Amino acid sequence: MPVAELRAVTRDYGAIAALRGIDLTIEPGEVVSLLGPNGAGKTTAVRILLGLLQPSSGLAEVFSHPPGSQYARLRRGAQLQVAKVPETLRVREHIQLFSSYYEHPLPLEETLAAAGLADVRNRMFGELSGGQKQRVLFALAICGNPGLLFLDEPTVGLDVEARRALWARIRGFAKRGGSVLLTTHYLDEADALSHRIAVLHRGLIVAQGTPAEIKRRGASEGLEDAFLAITGNSDVVEEVA
Repeated sequence: MPVAELRAVTRDYGAIAALRGIDLTIEPGEVVSLLGPNGAGKTTAVRILLGLLQPSSGLAEVFSHPPGSQYARLRRGAQLQVAKVPETLRVREHIQLFSSYYEHPLPLEETLAAAGLADVRNRMFGELSGGQKQRVLFALAICGNPGLLFLDEPTVGLDVEARRALWARIRGFAKRGGSVLLTTHYLDEADALSHRIAVLHRGLIVAQGTPAEIKRRGASEGLEDAFLAITGNSDVVEEVA
């Protein structure tokens, strides 16, 4: 059974069709990247799977339950691009607080180890580097022991070393059986992490497959050129640069 599924999902905002009947599944242990230019419908699709929006038509399920149900909320985690947490709490205090929201959270030590935060557990959030702060947000996303993780631009603003370190932690999560839906503007990131890529353009999924299949579809050895060829839209150059 898929961990999450969108089946023939549409979403309209008045006369504007943000999603026009998309099908998307996420399987256990799979990292799926949802790529697309600005306005393609990525945020709408993610918000539907998070239970923050209702589809205009079609089916959305997370663990065979409505995305907004308590069952689904307790089995997923999210690291969103816009997130703020108090800077005067210590790392371990943040994790302990978020863990208390879940029925079966990971032990504190396991979360700290998975996010690479054991050495800074007693530091205030406001004292951390940018990469360390991103790792704290990742820890808050996984501390509830989720089966599905939503990652929205998780490495924005990180240097190369910090990005690669977070990639390793995402791979570790998937290797332990967790599923990931990743949205990113870094196509090298999608290429490195994804088992499968779905390209969303003007409310439709116009291509879907492994990174190698997407490159073949775009008749290119590089994912960026393949992406541009598939969408046929030079306006996305800024987004993937």
